[in-house]
Amino acid sequence: MATVGVNSNDERRKKTEVARQHIEEIRSRKFSIGQKSLNPLTQDLHNAVTSLSKELYTKDVHFLMELIQNAEDNEYLAGVEPTLELVLTRSDIIGLGASATLLVFNNEVGFSKENIDSLCSIGRSTKKGQRHQGFIGEKGIGFKSVFLVSGQPHIFSNGYQIRFDEAPNRDCGIGYIVPEWVSRMPTISDLQAIYGPIKTLPATTIILPLKFEKLETVKKHLSEIHPEVLLFLQKIKRLSVRENRCSSLEDSVSAISISGETNLISTQNQGTDSRIVHLSVQEGLAMGEATCRYYIYRQRFPVKPENVVDSRKDLNEWAISVAFAFGDRLTRGTSSVGVFAFLPTAMVTNFPFIVHADFILSSSRESIKLDNK
Repeated sequence: MATVGVNSNDERRKKTEVARQHIEEIRSRKFSIGQKSLNPLTQDLHNAVTSLSKELYTKDVHFLMELIQNAEDNEYLAGVEPTLELVLTRSDIIGLGASATLLVFNNEVGFSKENIDSLCSIGRSTKKGQRHQGFIGEKGIGFKSVFLVSGQPHIFSNGYQIRFDEAPNRDCGIGYIVPEWVSRMPTISDLQAIYGPIKTLPATTIILPLKFEKLETVKKHLSEIHPEVLLFLQKIKRLSVRENRCSSLEDSVSAISISGETNLISTQNQGTDSRIVHLSVQEGLAMGEATCRYYIYRQRFPVKPENVVDSRKDLNEWAISVAFAFGDRLTRGTSSVGVFAFLPTAMVTNFPFIVHADFILSSSRESIKLDNK
């Protein structure tokens, strides 16, 4: 057993060293950090990134939808139930004076070099042209929405331990997309203590030290996540929210999940199928689960040549679904019945059912581009 532990530690150190060299390469090659002269376009780049991050997302809740979207697009090992866990803590685990921190735990396989390169860029998504593989992100700017609530997001994943800062980097004058290696706080043991000492720490942890004025807003959004957010996702079947106030390990816990799914009919030659999905929500450890069933009908249509667009050119058919709740919908949150594009948009209808399709959305994900053919 001791040999296994030594090998594991050696592998972890090697992985971390490779990750650190990659970060140093990005800082030097892309942002001229450590070079004799800076790229003259750095100020323009910083201004562009600043305007994008501040003006693109008009609602704080977008950061939450982007985190769910990223988790849905991540890769998972066979046999793993894809899960996203959000933990709000009042402890300052990063040592920067934050009064509260939101930790995002995801049991994916971990960040790749391509994922990190994408985070250090604007509009360079690793998912473009891969809709046929089930990716729902595409614009390469979604993670920047976390700056609405956090000035210094941290990422611990697959050997990487980095942070980004909305303030201009002192060495190159660019904010938001310049990675900085984190060598001190928090430690793996700090993260393990918050996640739970008897549970295996997931491969990816995103740490968002919250801006003071955003704490109540974040708490409100966390408490209003409606179970229907899972209805049209293919991977994430469970999402939990926990508040850790340090005085007690689990002061409040809520979880939403797809507790069951039954395929009803599939008529391949007509391009239709239907299923019943059981959504459940649990509020607090002592509370029982509330459930609601949804009947989902889907029909697929061939894409006409005149309707092919660049962002969907890898798809030869387009599907639209409608979802009807059996009886009363679950009351958690304030979700209005409307239009989904995998996740809810801001578009509300007066229909007694949810409409879902792979609509082309505005960059903020708020609305469909209705003028797009």
